[in-house]
Amino acid sequence: MYRGWQRWLPSQIEICLVHLPGRGRRLREQAFTAAIPLVNAVADRMDCETNVPYALYGHSMGALIGFELARELFRRGGPGPEQLFVSGRNAPQWPRSESATYCLPHDEFIAELRSLDGTPKEVLDNPELMELFIPLLRADFEIVETYEYRPGEKLPCPITVYGGFQDKHVPIASCQAWQEQTSAGCRVRMVNGGHFFIRNPNRDFMAALSSDVLRAVPASRLAGM
Repeated sequence: MYRGWQRWLPSQIEICLVHLPGRGRRLREQAFTAAIPLVNAVADRMDCETNVPYALYGHSMGALIGFELARELFRRGGPGPEQLFVSGRNAPQWPRSESATYCLPHDEFIAELRSLDGTPKEVLDNPELMELFIPLLRADFEIVETYEYRPGEKLPCPITVYGGFQDKHVPIASCQAWQEQTSAGCRVRMVNGGHFFIRNPNRDFMAALSSDVLRAVPASRLAGM
């Protein structure tokens, strides 16, 4: 999905996809079930490979990972992100009200997936595919549902938050609460769509994202990339 965003962005911005264990080219690897070990593993790779100005973007669970990853990178004293972009996610300190679902029995877990409208119906109705993906989906849910926010230093980089007006899981107030996590300013942009509005992003959202990314890194630094 993110790979298709490249056509919306100017040539000096490159999308670099993070392939997590258990999906994509790493499908046969064991998926993580806790946020911090996953964040540390990604940070270890970035310590070796990051040599240009960059920003982080994450949606839903990815926003949680991006936030903790930014924290860890700055904590290590290396080149942290110029900016953190998040969408579809309550602020980390926002209290969680939903009960855990990752440990539900099979049929109840499938019903929960259907209600969230995040998994294509063709996948849900295919027993062979579901047998393959349920362990990964449970692992993702466990990451989110067992995450415990720990107060710490505010991020020294700005945060831009995108929220969907029709997102029943992420209220506007929670999007605004991200400002508590940065000392460098927080901007909230609301767009039409539900929780998975990034699946079919509209032109207005992509134009805003492109503009925001360009603004995140001074033109003089982009010219030297």
